[in-house]
Amino acid sequence: MSRMMRYQFEPEVPFKQVEDALLLAVMAVEGLAGESAVRLDAAFNVNQSGRTCLIDAATEVGSAIARVFTGLVTREFGAGSFHVRPVKFIGRRRGLKEIQA
Repeated sequence: MSRMMRYQFEPEVPFKQVEDALLLAVMAVEGLAGESAVRLDAAFNVNQSGRTCLIDAATEVGSAIARVFTGLVTREFGAGSFHVRPVKFIGRRRGLKEIQA
């Protein structure tokens, strides 16, 4: 079982900028941990219609992506513009849609 963080964004938040913030968080962590670590340990999903992001925070790399992403969207849109909560996820990590940075 993975430790997933689910982000739900308010309707007024431009979702393209949310996606951009996630990619920026991935690139930032890649700079610290290396490309190989991110390729092996990062898993995340973006659902535009549901206005949600899901980040697997079970690994050190995934946890770092979640922390950087939280900081970016808080600074960009404000703490009240989204809600984040841990969710239980039972399944294969490979089932998550991966976004290439």
